[in-house]
Amino acid sequence: MNTNYDVIVVGSGGAGMIAAITARKQGKNVLLLEKLPSLGAKLKATGGGKCNLTNTLSTEDFMTSFGRNGRFMTTAIGMLNKKDLLEFFLSIGVETDTKDGFRIFPKSHSSATIIKALHAELNRLEVDILCDMKVERLLFDGQSITGVQTTNEKFDAPNVIVATGGLGFPMLGANGDGYEFAKEVGHKITDLYPAMLPVYVKEKWVADCTADTIAKAIVKIDLKKAKKLKAVGDLIFTSKGLRGPVILDFSREITPLLEKYDEVPLLINMVKGKSEDDIFQHLKKQASLKPDANVVELISSLLPASVSNALCLEVGADISKKFKDQNGQVRNDLVKIVSSTPLTVTESVGFKKAMITRGGVSLKEINPETMQSKIIDGLYFCGEVMDLDGPCGGYNLQWSFSSGNLAGHLYK
Repeated sequence: MNTNYDVIVVGSGGAGMIAAITARKQGKNVLLLEKLPSLGAKLKATGGGKCNLTNTLSTEDFMTSFGRNGRFMTTAIGMLNKKDLLEFFLSIGVETDTKDGFRIFPKSHSSATIIKALHAELNRLEVDILCDMKVERLLFDGQSITGVQTTNEKFDAPNVIVATGGLGFPMLGANGDGYEFAKEVGHKITDLYPAMLPVYVKEKWVADCTADTIAKAIVKIDLKKAKKLKAVGDLIFTSKGLRGPVILDFSREITPLLEKYDEVPLLINMVKGKSEDDIFQHLKKQASLKPDANVVELISSLLPASVSNALCLEVGADISKKFKDQNGQVRNDLVKIVSSTPLTVTESVGFKKAMITRGGVSLKEINPETMQSKIIDGLYFCGEVMDLDGPCGGYNLQWSFSSGNLAGHLYK
């Protein structure tokens, strides 16, 4: 068995496989190590198994969606943007489509298509692949990488690319080993939190609304230090809480606060931003058009019937009566709760179902033009192991591919 390589890639997600392919195309002798029995376990689960590769946003808007750290991506995205990525996949036999005009998937809508194509390309390029091979630590001489030590074998290389992902879905191999590798050579790891995941709430009425999706809900955090935080998107009620794109995106803001406060109060506008006055005028008009409608039927002109019924009960409305026949306080409370529905997050599903991890290897210690460590020569990072995460909708997978591609060029 060969134990001496130009570059070793640790981890076989999207970032790792692209990194190995790119490095091999540079003429390097490449070893790809994966601790699980097969390649791409977490990639297989991406996008509910459909593998949302990227999206149709411009490069500028794409980077802006990652917040203040988005500029870190400039070189990587410049080298492999969405157009380049789709051309690459087409070159290895994967056609794509975008049925909603935004998210881009393989035409098969199966992540298995992506994994199979990447694996075939690795084989075509004669990249050495070893599965069931757990890396225990990086080897270095103080200033430079010299290789890796696995459970049973030492492999030598002057370059190592860490593509181990985050902490989400531990049953798919995520255990944070990449963070440990980075710490051992002196890198700082920012605080780690589960992100892109459902949350549980204190209020029991949500269990009666599980069949309903609220479009373009506006979610805010009702804490003084988080007043400016908000997200907009589709909201779905579950038997114990909330999910849907707006919650998956906003959970990265909620989970750090949960650790600090135990409970995180939310205020949700489920009526596309209508104010209390807008709602009152709407109900008044509906009442004149439907004079026999009870209060639930009237509220149902704004919200699904199950949600309307639950909110009426929350404020103590008599659901057999008309809106105008409720007492004044109940009418005011009803308009208020429709405009700004309070829900209290008590816990999240944690890393066991977190699609991504907030936090990671500090970006201040990684050169954004190469993905190489600023601390030790020959060490590169790509993908989720770094402190950079975006919303759902193909953002994080595009970043994984782009950063893996840049790391694979092994620029010094």
